[in-house]
Amino acid sequence: MKRPMHWQRACLSMLLGGLLGSQAFAAQTPLDAHASDPQVMGWMQGFPPAADKQVTFNNYLHFPYTRWAFSHIRELLPTATVGRAGAATSPLPQALREDIDALQFQLADGTKMTWAQSLDANYTDGILVLHRGKVVYERYAGALQADRPHMAFSVTKSFIGTLAAMLVEEGVLDEQASVASYVPELADSGFGNASVRQVMDMTTAIRYSETYSDTTAEIWEYSRAGNLIPRPADYKGATSLYAFLQKVQPEGQHGDAFAYRTVNSDVLAWVVQRATGTSFADLLEQRIWGKLGAEQDSYIVVDQVGTQFAGGGMNASLRDMARFGEAMRNNGRFNGQQIVPEAVVADIRAGGDKAKFAGAGYATLPGWSYRNMWWVAGEEQGMFAARGIHGQTIYVDPKAEMVIARFASNPVAANGANDPVSLPAYAALAQHLNAR
Repeated sequence: MKRPMHWQRACLSMLLGGLLGSQAFAAQTPLDAHASDPQVMGWMQGFPPAADKQVTFNNYLHFPYTRWAFSHIRELLPTATVGRAGAATSPLPQALREDIDALQFQLADGTKMTWAQSLDANYTDGILVLHRGKVVYERYAGALQADRPHMAFSVTKSFIGTLAAMLVEEGVLDEQASVASYVPELADSGFGNASVRQVMDMTTAIRYSETYSDTTAEIWEYSRAGNLIPRPADYKGATSLYAFLQKVQPEGQHGDAFAYRTVNSDVLAWVVQRATGTSFADLLEQRIWGKLGAEQDSYIVVDQVGTQFAGGGMNASLRDMARFGEAMRNNGRFNGQQIVPEAVVADIRAGGDKAKFAGAGYATLPGWSYRNMWWVAGEEQGMFAARGIHGQTIYVDPKAEMVIARFASNPVAANGANDPVSLPAYAALAQHLNAR
């Protein structure tokens, strides 16, 4: 069976952010979750670690080094802090259940699996489940701990998308205005005459390839421009994220189709920062993170000139990701205050254009759509999610009164590798939690 093009591209190699990530250079059948555990592998143990046990900028995106790296990004890349603003930590009441690990469900091919088995199958580093606002399940594995941030990859997009939608709701940002009206530097690029709304919903038409088998594809220069992967000695491309964005050329008609491309998120961040005069990290701290009652600071990877990588650079603790998910489940209200306007959450939950989304070929997401950089299921299901490669997610199911926050380091970057197990597991858990 021929895989959808987005699957083929993602499985070929590097993806970071929207479809940028880990290169499974090991065997065709990678080590399982237990064998690849950082403690078992001996990564970064000793003072100093042995040369063959070091995780560095040159290998951090290679499995199984990823299993350590994703929980230690700040030791490998420069970052900007998203502070918790010194606020009191908001409570996460606990009502832990012992019956979840044994929960059994069935995959599409008829295979039966337990919840506990599903976590190993998807190389889960940490997962937390809230039901009706209480923690019913919390587990950590690999290098992750409760107080340690983990790379969120494209979950980052949902934060910049939410902030942009908040600014639209407040009248600070005009979603019908052109990108160039906010960022004149992009006037001659493929983004110049796109509307802010088209960027927010990823319906821009640009010449930008994420075909990783093609060494001339734009994704490679974009990654090197952001200083996310090493540059060859003779590198002559862009040396910052925004310098790269100015080089992207138009191709097609804006608004015709959904195409998931990380560059849209960084364009949106540039627009938002120009509209507010505030950096992405500071705006996130002021408008969301500082109000959640977060336990930990978050941080965002930056390029060599300090540009914050809004396409996939956020790192945060699992519990704080769950707090944001709970706020979104409760129509933007959390920690005794309305953090995200109710109208913004309603707009996200209503979803985007399903017909435009369907053409992208996401076989595991039939009937879904994309709105404000969130993935939205059909009305009959009601779920919506922030999603990042290698298995990162904030999964919100308002009907089941359930929120799942998960970090993972699956050897295969594309969520098409996680979804066949994760989505049935989540559905089974929702039914189980509401059975009594």
